[in-house]
Amino acid sequence: MGSNPEAAEEIKNAVFSNVHTRLLTECDDTEQLLADVLRVRPTAAIIILEENNLENQFDLIRQLAAECPGTTIITASRDASPAMILGGMRAGAKEFLQIPVIPAELQTVLERVSKLSEVGDTADRKNRRLIAVFSGKGGAGVSFLATNLAAAMNIPTLLADLNLQAGDAASFLGIEPRYSIADFVSNRARLDDALITSLITTHSANLALLAAPLETHEADEIEAESVTEILHVLGRRFDRIILDLPHTFDPITVAALDLADDILLVMTLDIPGIRNTKRALKVFERLGYPRTKVHVVVNRWSRNIDVELQKVQAHIGEQFIGLVPNDYVKVMDSINLGRPHVHSDPASKITAEIKRIASALAADHGDPLSMQPRRKSLRGIFGRQNSTAPLDLATTLIKT
Repeated sequence: MGSNPEAAEEIKNAVFSNVHTRLLTECDDTEQLLADVLRVRPTAAIIILEENNLENQFDLIRQLAAECPGTTIITASRDASPAMILGGMRAGAKEFLQIPVIPAELQTVLERVSKLSEVGDTADRKNRRLIAVFSGKGGAGVSFLATNLAAAMNIPTLLADLNLQAGDAASFLGIEPRYSIADFVSNRARLDDALITSLITTHSANLALLAAPLETHEADEIEAESVTEILHVLGRRFDRIILDLPHTFDPITVAALDLADDILLVMTLDIPGIRNTKRALKVFERLGYPRTKVHVVVNRWSRNIDVELQKVQAHIGEQFIGLVPNDYVKVMDSINLGRPHVHSDPASKITAEIKRIASALAADHGDPLSMQPRRKSLRGIFGRQNSTAPLDLATTLIKT
């Protein structure tokens, strides 16, 4: 079907400029459109209407409304005549945007779409969460904590190793993946349940791994936008996704942090650890994350450390939500065995604390660790027009 590149560009700019939306995909082919919406299951699809092709477009809207009832259809056109608006509504569209898009009107439409989504959502889906484990410095034990948190969950959980250059979550679990996130990226246009099952690596009944690239050079082909789309798709399959992140604020890491419902900020009680934790908190503040989204966890804690916890908490401006005890020998034994510590030593104090944190993260949104929606875009920090925006509303842009 014919496309309207100028109108599409205006819609894209409007979507990118709104902090509550992100663009998951765009296309100008009907079959690809249907495949994308069925695969990604976005909150909304924007269809740009053309006067010389309205009947075909209205047929497309009817098909989308029938096959993807959970996706709100928004039509957009320079022609805001009653015939144009009513034609789309009668076909199954719920909202209309006039081009050029006025930001205030877009916000109003998004708010109505968001309310429709909330009404149609299920409690099970609302309780699904994405948890990022991150540290401002290397060597803080992020992979250990992420792996063990994932293993401690008693609900379907995916551990996603996003340390693309040097990820070793697979060795922590004692498994050898055949496929990795690089295979997800190269096949993301045709991801369905069968393909997802074949590309992830199963560890146990409730735990699977999305492995880091098996070859270092494969990381160069992975972009933040692809990771965003993949995590969005996987988020509809697993109750929990635990992200094992590198300690750098690269675009992929920031995109993952922005998507996360919870961030566990891992620190050690030494001068570099405290300093880098405070720096990371400042970055999170600039990103616009609400305070309730970030939880500081102390790793390798010991009563023998000559640091007053209250003074450290006052210094960084955050309360600790977990103190994971230090036991180097037992931790290294579990790593060398390729078994999560919570499985290899279920009676240890380390296991008890990790399970306590996991239990809180597995609770519903009324739990003290619950998060509020993210608010700000990343473009102000990275200056990228296509940076991943905070997701209150997933949006698919369709040109037809």
